[in-house]
Amino acid sequence: MALVEVKVPQLSESVSEATLLQWKKKTGDAVARDEVLVEIETDKVVLEVPASAAGVMGEIVMQDGSTVTSDQLIAKIDTDGKTGATATASAPAPAAAAAAEAAPPAQAPAPSAAAPAPSASAPIAMPSAAKIMAENDVSGEQVAGTGKDGRITKGDALGAVASAAARPQPANLTPTRAPAPASPNVPANLTADAMLDGRTDQRVPMSRLRQRVAERLIQSQSTAAILTTFNEVNMAPVMEMRNRYKDRFEKEHGVKLGFMSFFVKAALYALKKYPIVNASVDGTDIVYHGYFDIGIAVSSPRGLVVPILRNVDQMSFADIEKAIGEFANKAKEGKLAIEDLTGGTFSISNGGTFGSMLSTPIINPPQSAILGVHATKDRPWVENGQVVIRPVNYLAMSYDHRIIDGREAVLALVAMKEALEDPARILLDL
Repeated sequence: MALVEVKVPQLSESVSEATLLQWKKKTGDAVARDEVLVEIETDKVVLEVPASAAGVMGEIVMQDGSTVTSDQLIAKIDTDGKTGATATASAPAPAAAAAAEAAPPAQAPAPSAAAPAPSASAPIAMPSAAKIMAENDVSGEQVAGTGKDGRITKGDALGAVASAAARPQPANLTPTRAPAPASPNVPANLTADAMLDGRTDQRVPMSRLRQRVAERLIQSQSTAAILTTFNEVNMAPVMEMRNRYKDRFEKEHGVKLGFMSFFVKAALYALKKYPIVNASVDGTDIVYHGYFDIGIAVSSPRGLVVPILRNVDQMSFADIEKAIGEFANKAKEGKLAIEDLTGGTFSISNGGTFGSMLSTPIINPPQSAILGVHATKDRPWVENGQVVIRPVNYLAMSYDHRIIDGREAVLALVAMKEALEDPARILLDL
């Protein structure tokens, strides 16, 4: 028997531990080389653990939901094993031994075709699975166990609960509520009806990503002197330029011309004029950065993440649009790498995607400022003494007053406003 160990990948220096998500293979399953076996969630990203060799899934050392560290053994692959065969010669687990004792002896004759088959014993559920089944009134007979020796795993239990919720219910005359949009903080099987039925509570542990977001937001508010300055922008010039060139742009560069690249370029325009807004605090020192790495806040199924556009001053509009599109796809698929989220000297948060009119964004430490972009709406606008209707966006810039004075903050936001209302400034660097 040749066993290959499956270990936790090397985590970054800032990540001490991670959580195993659901295994994609069970003991006895065939495994192909480079096939993803399990995902591991850190406080920043979700890492995929591939098989380093082909064979059969052997012993799974660490179960779903376990806390693990770098280079820790989590499973074994039997490269000589056969599908469905037991991959290790270790002693049976207590639960499996108990099941073996209850089974008929090996030498007992098989029942005839006419004789009734003996009743099967109830499948054994893992502790986490048993808890989920009890909370959702699901019996063991309703769940097909995929774990070792037919044991019911947490994933099996969650799948059974979701299937039960999806089954058609008897018709009644009681109106039902429309399902709420999916949220990264609400379990998929927790509907509005379920939450309001019987005044029950459901306790769900925060994901590591959510814990990290909470930690950094508290850190930001407790360590920085945060103020926010606001301004309004007439987006008509940007919209006109975009409408004029978007077809040619897409044909030339293979990517759509969005609005975010304009906001990134406008932010860069202001950061060059006011370097303090691109700086950060380190103890009693101010660190002025000789580069412009702008974080773009992106919503993912697991929560808010902020991938970094590096050296924005060297990027074209097309480069920015392509990079943002790639980040969005990676975030949706949970494939952002740690290096994608590390660093950054300034951030942009686009609440307008969800319809926000105005907000006060929170600084992403150790950065000292963040731009909040909102929904562009037709609003009254005074132009040459006349009230006209223009597409207006309210910008908000939060800043750390420890190093950025109100004057620099206001002027920096005004510079962004000027760049957006006269896009030629961005192109000519005026």
